Amino acid sequence: MAPTLKPLGNTLRVIEWDELPASVREIRDGFDPLADGVLMAHQVAWLQIHAAIKVAAKGRRTGITFAEALDDTIKAASRRSAGGDNVYYIGDTKEKGLEFVGYCAKLARVIAQAQGQGVSGIEEFLFEDQDENGRTRHITSYRIRFASGFQITALSSRPANIRGLQGKVVIDEAAFHQDVQGVLDAATALLIWGGEIAIISSQNGRANPFNLLIIDIEDGRYGEDAVVFRVTFDDAVGNGLYERVCLMKRWTPTAEGKRKWYAKIRSGYGARKAAMREELDAIPRDGNGVCIPGIWIDQAMVQGRKVLRLALDSDFVSQPMEQREAYVEDWIARYLLPELAKLDPNLRHVFAQDYARHRDFSIAGPMCIEQDMRRSVPFVIEMHNVPTRQQTQIVWTMIRRLPRRSGGAMDATGSGETFAEYTADEFGSSVHQVKLSRAWYGLWMPKLIQAHEDGVIDYPADADLGADVRAIEEIDGIPLITALRRQDLKDPDLQRHGDFAVFLVLAWFATLNLSAPMEFQSAGRRDSFNSLRDFGGDVSGFGSVGGGNDFGGYV
Repeated sequence: MAPTLKPLGNTLRVIEWDELPASVREIRDGFDPLADGVLMAHQVAWLQIHAAIKVAAKGRRTGITFAEALDDTIKAASRRSAGGDNVYYIGDTKEKGLEFVGYCAKLARVIAQAQGQGVSGIEEFLFEDQDENGRTRHITSYRIRFASGFQITALSSRPANIRGLQGKVVIDEAAFHQDVQGVLDAATALLIWGGEIAIISSQNGRANPFNLLIIDIEDGRYGEDAVVFRVTFDDAVGNGLYERVCLMKRWTPTAEGKRKWYAKIRSGYGARKAAMREELDAIPRDGNGVCIPGIWIDQAMVQGRKVLRLALDSDFVSQPMEQREAYVEDWIARYLLPELAKLDPNLRHVFAQDYARHRDFSIAGPMCIEQDMRRSVPFVIEMHNVPTRQQTQIVWTMIRRLPRRSGGAMDATGSGETFAEYTADEFGSSVHQVKLSRAWYGLWMPKLIQAHEDGVIDYPADADLGADVRAIEEIDGIPLITALRRQDLKDPDLQRHGDFAVFLVLAWFATLNLSAPMEFQSAGRRDSFNSLRDFGGDVSGFGSVGGGNDFGGYV
């Protein structure tokens, strides 16, 4: 048995085997990863690829991550002269990191014993990470160390200083990281120091940066030292996946058992055929806007309508209040008032806002109800890094000047709650303060989708707005805005998070929850009103409503 290396001084604790995920504990004792026939053909094919960047687009549970763990264990256990190096694993969850390092630790026992060298247990420690501004944080991480001097480290979240890592970096389920593009951009910087990058993931939409990376590599944009490898669930089944499952579960493999097992996995997706093809066949869905096809979005866009953008520098908030107000008043006069003057005074208008202060765009604007009940967005206001006081100037100016104002809806979730409350105080109960939630989206987002399908909604033609609407994706049966943030197409330094889509569903909600004073004109007092006096009855309660309105024509 290979000797166990003593834990380093910064080790918090050594992970016990019974703390590891079930997928690791199920690996039977005596398992020899180096034996012939242990790896399936597609796993061997993945390991035979030698490239600075190699990307695996895989179906779920095809065993690519396990094969990668074996390759990385051999690399870390080897001397530098034999190609040894450090390995850093970055998963999309902490649990994935523990699973990966658990695989490596299990495999390391066999490999280290074969080499007659030592290996540590699984050590939990704090990885010191420093961002580009010099701020330091500590990331809970796991590692196993080898007598070669190299180690495998699984980081529980994406390090800010990923560019500073030396060795091989493995990014697992890359399409599901919070900042997919940021992870990929940072990882490619490692190539400067001769590092290697292995990127493994199932698909998560056609427009996801992971899928776009695949397209770029296949188009030759990353040169000859970048390779894409594809393996589907059916590939794995053909290469013996069912038999491997039987081996791990101690089942007896049969042809009938294999047929039922395969059918059960496929039928488990029910009517979600697109999700099945994405997760099992590695075919990305029609982008993250799968709920609203691109053709519906294109049909809803109207050329010539304005998107009014105000993006401010971070130092704007430090200016005196008088200067800030004057600057925004000038912006309102130049851009907003001319658009408000174009609104049809005969149509009812509502308003909506998806509030944001720093990271995302704050989107506001009107929606009018046409005579044929079509909903139209005549213009859109986009604000980025605009202080709340100045957002108030802009939004309240818009609200006050809306013809036949019939209410509105505002995002009252998180930081938007206070602004929505102040606006309701100013304009009354016609302002709906909406707490965005899965339940609310589940009720109202399908109505917005139906509006696109029926062709009864339109808005300005703009690539960023279209991308926001495409960010509506069905998640566990509910149409939601995906967590993925995208680069703004006009300014790549800015990020978008489906902001216009949230505005749009709020505005649609407002048009179905109209709240405005009733307009009427008295037809005069009826003769029946005077006849009541002939009976000597008390008519003091007839013909008036609080506020002095004349209801004489109704009695």
